[in-house]
Amino acid sequence: MRLSTFNERMQEAFGAQASWLARDHVFAGLGQRTVQQALDAGEDAREVWLVVHSEMRLPATLR
Repeated sequence: MRLSTFNERMQEAFGAQASWLARDHVFAGLGQRTVQQALDAGEDAREVWLVVHSEMRLPATLR
């Protein structure tokens, strides 16, 4: 998944809260890191999205 697609999905799922969530919310599935920390460490955007999708319990239509 391209980073631009990842960002589009974040915006679709969380709207104005997307940037806050990526910057400040810690996810267990990302090793107790934020989305931004995981992406900055080189984690695959698709894998990060799957963690966000799962932990935030988003509908399957947003997968």
